[in-house]
Amino acid sequence: MEKSQQVGIIGAGSFGTAIAQLISENANVLLFARNRSLVEKINASHKHHGIQLNKNIIATSDPEFLAKSCTLIFPVVPSVSFRAMMKSFSPYLHPYHILIHGTKGFDVREADMTKLEAGKITRHEVHTMSNVIEQESSVVRIGCLSGPNLSSEIMAGQPTATLIASRYDEVFELGKKVLKGQRFQVFGSRSMLGAEMAGALKNVYAIGSGILGGLGMGKNIQAMLITRGLVEMIYFAKAFNIDKSAFLGTAGIGDLIATATSEDSRNFTFGKRLGQGQSLEEIMETMPELAEGVRTLKIFKHLSRQHKIRVPITQMLYKSVFEGFAVEKALKYLIAYPYDVDVDFL
Repeated sequence: MEKSQQVGIIGAGSFGTAIAQLISENANVLLFARNRSLVEKINASHKHHGIQLNKNIIATSDPEFLAKSCTLIFPVVPSVSFRAMMKSFSPYLHPYHILIHGTKGFDVREADMTKLEAGKITRHEVHTMSNVIEQESSVVRIGCLSGPNLSSEIMAGQPTATLIASRYDEVFELGKKVLKGQRFQVFGSRSMLGAEMAGALKNVYAIGSGILGGLGMGKNIQAMLITRGLVEMIYFAKAFNIDKSAFLGTAGIGDLIATATSEDSRNFTFGKRLGQGQSLEEIMETMPELAEGVRTLKIFKHLSRQHKIRVPITQMLYKSVFEGFAVEKALKYLIAYPYDVDVDFL
């Protein structure tokens, strides 16, 4: 892609801004934010989230302008807002557009929220972000951006890698062309559903790891939670005939380790505060950006129960987060849980 061409980023949160900064090394960037005053501030100062943005990043609040200016677009907004965002952009999107989303979570339609709250949600009522793009637009060439991509580290210029998963080679090739740099490696995969599932589910265990941190626990028990969490993720993949290879690579165990061990992870931070005794309501009121794993935990727990998937960590996390069950009691339960074998999914 020539640098004179533009790449669109939908979402000026921390991750959207980090991706914009990366891409600006290879192409001009249009960064979309709904808030017009924020757009004006970014364009005037070229600063956002505490970093100096490259001069070829221009902010806009006009979805039609972004869609007309950019063929390649990266939607990076929270899962709870993703469908509404796609509906607002849909009139301006066409089959020639390429969308590579960077959202790690699930969507549930408004009409199905009562089923979710009642614990009766089914797999057909839970949608990945690629599903939402297909349902709400005419875009065909879709990709998923996943991997250990902590925003603060990317914006600090630290090296890392990511995965672009898509059914289309051209999506990976174009995405790699605009993202790859001296400090950023890009891998490819055809298992888009696997990458989306891994990227969403790992947030659940990042919350659990944060709880251990809040309790003052060490690395031994943290390592146990991460590895057993990976097993639960793969049990889920097998139950729904999802390629489990994605869970063993960059989008799976790579992202799981980063998210479940870093103070810069919103999900880890949420869990740590819970482990320190704060309530769900108190934490959510004071966190500037939503921890995606909170809603994913609810969805994952209900689906696992319906399909009889053995996920004791998920069950205990659900009770601790949503039912006020003491985290110390949950930990004792998991320590005593009768695991039969270590690895039984290969």
